[in-house]
Amino acid sequence: MHKFGSTQKKIMLIFLGGLALGTSSSPRQYFRNLRLIRKEWKNIDQRTFNHSIARLSEEKLLEEKILPNGSFKLILTKEGRRQAEILSILGSSIKFNKPKRWDKKWRIVVFDIPEKDRIFRNILRGHLRDLEFYKLQNSVFVSPYPFEKSILELVEVYSAGKYVRVIVATNIDNEKTIKNYFFRRKK
Repeated sequence: MHKFGSTQKKIMLIFLGGLALGTSSSPRQYFRNLRLIRKEWKNIDQRTFNHSIARLSEEKLLEEKILPNGSFKLILTKEGRRQAEILSILGSSIKFNKPKRWDKKWRIVVFDIPEKDRIFRNILRGHLRDLEFYKLQNSVFVSPYPFEKSILELVEVYSAGKYVRVIVATNIDNEKTIKNYFFRRKK
């Protein structure tokens, strides 16, 4: 993953937001997204903006297209879009409503992510902690809640499917300890 300054992050997310405008399903959603983009755009200093655009272009995350009338437009490259999606995920934690009743199944996330991808490994661990997964081992986490779809989406964005497994199980040998962690009465 690229290292971005705060202005570069805003630019990447604003460009990703531009993509969201094109896929807005209703006028209300379109104008809501447009207001959010305009607000962020106004907060960027012009000199910093120019330097950030040049840097993102050098890193092949943005591409400058010259139009027939002599003007130009900036677009996200394929890698730029991927990086912007990663930033979008990093900027927000996975949201999920816990069901009222437990379905008696454990969701186990097991991963063996190489050192060269430690940034993603740390991001994944962070999301698992935010979702209150119970840590069985350094790379094994368990939850009674059906987060598997959200976790798999995160893994897909990082192209890390070969390193992460999500298992749905009906029992675990130390289940009593884990149930205590999740279902103890709050006083």
